[in-house]
Amino acid sequence: MKHLINLTLYTHIQTTYGVSKRHANGIIAAANGELGSARECRKLHIKTLESKAKSCESWLKKAEKNLKNGRKFYAVKNWRNSKKGCGFPLSCSLKYRQTNWQNLRFQIHHKKRKLARYLQKLAVIKVAPIRVKVPKNQVFIVGCKNESFGNQACQWDGNNLRFRVPACLESKFGKYVESKIGDFPRNINRLPATGAKTWHFYYKAGKWCAAVQFTPLEVKRVSRYVDDGCIGIDMNPGSIGWAYIDTEGNLKAQGKIPLQTGLPNGQQQAQIVKACLELSVLAIKFYCPVICEKLDFTTKKEQLRERGRKYARMLSSWAYSKFYELLSSILSNRGIELIKVNPAYTSIIGLVKYLRMYGLASDEAAALVIARRGMRLSEKIPGSLTALLEVNSNKHEGEPVESTKYQNEVFRDN
Repeated sequence: MKHLINLTLYTHIQTTYGVSKRHANGIIAAANGELGSARECRKLHIKTLESKAKSCESWLKKAEKNLKNGRKFYAVKNWRNSKKGCGFPLSCSLKYRQTNWQNLRFQIHHKKRKLARYLQKLAVIKVAPIRVKVPKNQVFIVGCKNESFGNQACQWDGNNLRFRVPACLESKFGKYVESKIGDFPRNINRLPATGAKTWHFYYKAGKWCAAVQFTPLEVKRVSRYVDDGCIGIDMNPGSIGWAYIDTEGNLKAQGKIPLQTGLPNGQQQAQIVKACLELSVLAIKFYCPVICEKLDFTTKKEQLRERGRKYARMLSSWAYSKFYELLSSILSNRGIELIKVNPAYTSIIGLVKYLRMYGLASDEAAALVIARRGMRLSEKIPGSLTALLEVNSNKHEGEPVESTKYQNEVFRDN
């Protein structure tokens, strides 16, 4: 059915606007991209609203239970002689001239309104039709690897770009439109001479811009396998701690990369890029992969309304996802493997076991634990702590690791 719809679209566009199949393919690809993006955004929006509604319901349940237990406690005649005490004792604020019970009832009232608003939005979004608008100031030309220069309708020889004009516009612009755009200079250039190239032209700031999408060239592997040693990193808003371990999991080098918080977007991104480049230099120096945490703050960010302003400000002040996105791109371009591991209890294990042993900072100790976890080394509680505690020695900590796509594709033949 989908194939028949595409054929109908091709026929309609070609006969109505007088363009070739190559140009029609770009129009359909742009429309499909906008539609697919709208569907994914709707799924994410529904998931976010459902999570917020669930968090709101959980908060309401706990708040109403606290209020109910408090009333029940003070309803007893001899509540002053109670041994358990009240979980939510009654108190009064001289500043606001109201009790904490009145304030909680006020919060419960507005939280119920917020929950009703979430449910109303969900009911509307789930049944509303998807409507998208394809911008007029964009052009997509889809390429193919079997064609010369990777694209038959738009060819680039490394300096000049030659675009095949649709038949309906030949009387105005001629058969071809040529422009000198030069090369795409980068420190690490993975743009191949052959292979499919899809071009994207868009109008911005009073001029036309050109972007190209391609399959990058494979990069020679620089890092050794993780069993030969690795670098673990622990990221915090104020610094990035790193630790290098050898094949036996012993600490050989450690350090910190300082970071500033509260910077504007441009300066913050420049700071993140600089930190990623420093990590790549360390990885090239030790010829080893980089181990990082697999973090997901989606659930926590959906609960910001119930966690308070200080927690929300702390969680939103640093671009964790942007850091790992840039780190993966920079390391991939330099042939360095990036492995993600489960972040559970890394800071606690570092504080308990390695902080005093090596005289490390807290983030450096956590980075050491992350590096050992990437090598699938188990951790045991020190004997000084287990002397008076019963510990199951048969149970150890071992977490699955997740490597980057770069490793699965580029390192397959090594």
